[in-house]
Amino acid sequence: MDQTEPLAMDKLSDAEREPVKLSIYLLPNLLTAGNLFCGFLALTKIVEADLHASNFSSVIRQALFFILLACIFDLLDGRVARLGGYDSPFGREFDSLADIISFGAAPAFLVHRIVLKDVFVSHPEIGWFLASIYLICGAMRLARFNCMTGQPNGKSPSDFLGFPIPAAAGYVASLTLFLLWWDDKGFATGHWRIVLPVLMVFLSVMMVSEVRYPSFKKLDWRTRRTFTKMVITILIIGFFLIAWRKVLPVVLPLAFTAYLIYGFIRPRLSREIVREIEDENEDSNEPPE
Repeated sequence: MDQTEPLAMDKLSDAEREPVKLSIYLLPNLLTAGNLFCGFLALTKIVEADLHASNFSSVIRQALFFILLACIFDLLDGRVARLGGYDSPFGREFDSLADIISFGAAPAFLVHRIVLKDVFVSHPEIGWFLASIYLICGAMRLARFNCMTGQPNGKSPSDFLGFPIPAAAGYVASLTLFLLWWDDKGFATGHWRIVLPVLMVFLSVMMVSEVRYPSFKKLDWRTRRTFTKMVITILIIGFFLIAWRKVLPVVLPLAFTAYLIYGFIRPRLSREIVREIEDENEDSNEPPE
């Protein structure tokens, strides 16, 4: 065996002997690093949270803020990479590694810390098992996505196969935020928090399902909008900027619920309605007049 190895190396061309050069673009990977950093901060806050402590709500809200901020970073890094033509295998893998921390480990640990640990006191292994279901399904969904896009001539799909893990994490975080807003003092003893592990298990199934969800990658911000749509958009943004503290805990879970349900009703909608909802414009590539 020792004599055949040098012969095999001699048959390699100079190009094959050279180390692979990675394409690492600064801005999209910097945003992905921000996603990963937010996931780490969320985990540290969850560790600090004590369900029966006086500062529980404040600490857990900080953790929820970091999870939702990680969702924003995840949304931006892909958008920046596509707009600038900076898509790369390194960026795709780095993004998945960040996602499994921010949107896999952090939400699973969150629900275990504030619900499952307190419910299954005599059988803690049940709580860990339920939390691990979400983490494992999220990791498998990310692996499936990378395999689909990493195949020869494989392109990033326009639709997501299964519920996206950032949306699942955002749903868990926003619903937790809503429950804290609804009954802050009674959260530790209330029964409504049982909804969180039930939702988490359901989202686990949805992440590895065959239900398709729009990725909104076809959304072109340079496409011209009608005057009415422009006015409505500006008014909505202004309303959120003014009253975001009172509106956010209610609007976010409703938005994630609508997105989850949309995957089920989407195949039954007409093509025109789907195009209008997903803001697809067949003439978006045409130059403006």
